[in-house]
Amino acid sequence: MIVQRVREARVESAGRVTGAIGEGLVVFLAIAKSDSNKDADYLVDRLLGLRIFPDDQDKMNRSIKDVGGSLLIVSNFTLYADCRKGRRPSFDLAAEPDQAQTLYSYFVERARASTVPVATGIFRASMNVHLINDGPVTLLCDSPGTGSLY
Repeated sequence: MIVQRVREARVESAGRVTGAIGEGLVVFLAIAKSDSNKDADYLVDRLLGLRIFPDDQDKMNRSIKDVGGSLLIVSNFTLYADCRKGRRPSFDLAAEPDQAQTLYSYFVERARASTVPVATGIFRASMNVHLINDGPVTLLCDSPGTGSLY
């Protein structure tokens, strides 16, 4: 997953806003064929505990819970694109749509079970994501043993 600290963000699909947040994190979530509920649990826990918001000394020392921020979770299978061969990306590591949707939904529900407000895009839809990256702060986060290219 790619995590971006934002001042505000929204996602639109078919000309309508499907999710919007103020201060918080935009999460671009990709599901690998090898991912499981255990991976989703790990990533949600990491996400909610990441200390990437500034404290009074402007050091990244506060979590999304500490600042009262929100999450905008957007499915993005293209994060598993392998561009090392040829000109067309390969998506062999990305989960098939049914598996990905099941795990994406599980991830979203686990995040919603926290005290942090959660907005989302629409799974498998064409979306426009508008955000103001704060910092900029952008992180790549994977679960242990994931099928990541990195």
